[in-house]
Amino acid sequence: MKQDTSVELSRSLGLWSALALVIGTVIGSGIFFKQASVLQLTGSTSLALLAWLLGGLITLADGLTLSEIGAQIPHTGGLYQYMNHIYGKFWGFMSGWMQVIVYAPAIVGSIAGYLGLLMVNFFGISSAWKAPIAILAITLIATLNMLQNRYGAMFAIVTTICKLIPIVAIVVFGLFFGHQSGIGETLGSVHQSMGNFGVAVLATIFAYDGWILITNLGGEIKNPERLLPLAIILGISVIILLYLGVTYGIFRSMSAQRIDQLGENATAYFATNAFGVWGGRLINIGIMISILGALNGKIMSFPRIYYAMAHEHQLPFSQWLGRLHRQTQTPVNATLALLGLSAAMILTVDTDRLSELCIFVMYSFYIAAFVGVFILRRRHSGGPKLFRTPGYPVVPLFAILGTGFVVVSELFSDFTGALTSMLVIALGIPLYAYLKRYYRGKENNEVL
Repeated sequence: MKQDTSVELSRSLGLWSALALVIGTVIGSGIFFKQASVLQLTGSTSLALLAWLLGGLITLADGLTLSEIGAQIPHTGGLYQYMNHIYGKFWGFMSGWMQVIVYAPAIVGSIAGYLGLLMVNFFGISSAWKAPIAILAITLIATLNMLQNRYGAMFAIVTTICKLIPIVAIVVFGLFFGHQSGIGETLGSVHQSMGNFGVAVLATIFAYDGWILITNLGGEIKNPERLLPLAIILGISVIILLYLGVTYGIFRSMSAQRIDQLGENATAYFATNAFGVWGGRLINIGIMISILGALNGKIMSFPRIYYAMAHEHQLPFSQWLGRLHRQTQTPVNATLALLGLSAAMILTVDTDRLSELCIFVMYSFYIAAFVGVFILRRRHSGGPKLFRTPGYPVVPLFAILGTGFVVVSELFSDFTGALTSMLVIALGIPLYAYLKRYYRGKENNEVL
């Protein structure tokens, strides 16, 4: 495939594409399986709904805060670029290093592995096919995203519409045909405490995660100063409504005790009971399509970090990773790099555990980005009036406190994992120093 370093990314993504990517990247399988775990942690349907709402409000505060930064720094690479512009190249590199080496391939591998598991169960075939199916899925989606970005965006729109069908079916059935109260039911066997409630909120925050990846495509969104904040805010708002709707629909359709007994199988049981065997199968197909949509959003957005870092000479093989395909104007080489790392992880490591290890560091960088709103306000006090976070400074402070809750929780619940993630990111320090010397020497030689 011919490549040309003078080619630029195509700024062709409109609001609907960006909105579909936000919704499609966030909503995977969690919306169908987490109702029971949140209910078990809180002990009542009312507190479970409150946990989903609070997790959503924290996420919305995050989105409102980061939208202000995204409007001012509408470049390809998202969080990496924000850290780069606010705190300097070293911290930009550190935030990007963790993402490209561990977080991105681990997340892609984890989701693809779960898709493989669902498919072998759905078709009743040997579990030995789980890894091959996972690798085939990411290969097909990566190939699609090597074409013009409009194809990945179109796939996001189609899969988002498809995943809304089972979601709407659950909500409508629960509202109009459910016989439970939906709120006020309790689980007598569960000891309720604010500690449990906090863990439940934490679980919902993880279910809302992924919206930030749309910022990686800042260089390909039309009028990003306006459309990027709009897509983030509308997308998160829609996701909150959908999560609350599905949860309430299931609570209206089954008793709290029954949901507790069924656990992760509650939604599947509900679908079969409400819509028959074929209805249940269609719900399962909808879940798999939902996961494909989430995979597409991640495989479309993550390579933009590789590409952005390569342009700053902050990765090995930067010249290769920083190229765009001449015809499609997409980072084909960066996509291949993500595909290769993800496939290798699927075959060799526990991608679920690896992605969990990154949470502490990734959310720490989120906090740094949110603090950046205050820094940019002082730095650009006389600049153009782009999108401003409503409720400033309360909303950014709420975002910082909410995300800080995640970081502290991870530190106490998985100290070894937090320490491991810090050690992984520390490994990037000598690489940063080496690359800085290498490219500086190369530039000096070219001048000479």
